[in-house]
Amino acid sequence: MQRIRAALIGTGFMGRTHAEALRRLGNVEIAAVASSSEALAREFADRHGIGRATGDYRTILMDRGIDAVHVLTPNALHCEVALAALAAGKHVVCEKPLTISVAQARDLVAAAERSGRANCVEHNLRYYPLVQQARQMIAAGELGEILIVQGTYSQDWLLYDTDWNWRADAKMNGPLRAMGDIGSHWMDMIQHVTGLSITAVCADLATFNQTRKMPRGAVETFGGKLGGSGEYESIAVDTDDFGAVLLRLGDRARGVFTVSQVSAGRKNHLRVEIFGTKKGLAWDQERPDELWVGERNSPNRLLLKDPSLLEAGAASYADYPGGHGEGYPDTHKQVLKRFYRKVADPSAPVEYPTFADGLRIMQLLECVQHSAREQGWVQTPSGD
Repeated sequence: MQRIRAALIGTGFMGRTHAEALRRLGNVEIAAVASSSEALAREFADRHGIGRATGDYRTILMDRGIDAVHVLTPNALHCEVALAALAAGKHVVCEKPLTISVAQARDLVAAAERSGRANCVEHNLRYYPLVQQARQMIAAGELGEILIVQGTYSQDWLLYDTDWNWRADAKMNGPLRAMGDIGSHWMDMIQHVTGLSITAVCADLATFNQTRKMPRGAVETFGGKLGGSGEYESIAVDTDDFGAVLLRLGDRARGVFTVSQVSAGRKNHLRVEIFGTKKGLAWDQERPDELWVGERNSPNRLLLKDPSLLEAGAASYADYPGGHGEGYPDTHKQVLKRFYRKVADPSAPVEYPTFADGLRIMQLLECVQHSAREQGWVQTPSGD
């Protein structure tokens, strides 16, 4: 098995998540890590057994022995770091959303095409086995024509004004927070599963906590509600806590979804419901090993994850037998397994979301933002 050397740029929640996923692949060595300071990088490296740590990611890009780079920084730095990595000849994995603007996303797509390197945007939530099962069932025509899609992505980790994360700061995150962070996942999933494009949106956005108390020390994603030092600075916030979107999908389908980071009790509630002329499907990330199948004239059923019972195109996304749960960490493993297969063998198929997929989501996010501002329907671009 070809040994591949990778570097992580970013040491927060996603840095830890990617480190754990890469260790499960077997043929990828985490050779280096970069953070905003050498001290943070060294602390992370020591905790994860990584030999090289630096506060300057550019020194990693100069290393010809590094094959691939994972861009795990705040969103505002994605474009800068990914462009530099591609220019240095590295394969690149970038967290989502790909950038903070369509213009930046176009630059990254063009740079990736020029480089000829493998490029991936981490829309990992596609890779739950039963999400892939739903995709296969729809592709086979089991639902008939898709008529209605609906759902939500709801969390509670930013409910209080004392909850803080860098995503609340538009300079680091970009203008859309809940919609950009988790709405991007919902829109990517619904298009991936149905095979249909979102063609128009009508959106409403709300910021309930218009000021937040930013701790004077660093806070990891999802860690803010665990408390801090008690020393805060009051910061004005204009990124969204909540969003609701009416949408049109393909030629005829209609739908609606909400996103929220202030819904008490909802920890990571991504739900999609898809209804066609023959059947319906529903899936919930908080119960990832169950797929509800709705019938008109016979009993509904609950399909449990078991690779021996899944469609052939979905079974390879389940690495454990029935009754053995596969969750969020496994989705990252499945994306990266397919990405590094392409790195090792350029003739391998592209079975992961690319920068072009990231560009499409950025186009949708800008349409959502425009719709909310103008309070009306906005047609989405048909292509780039």
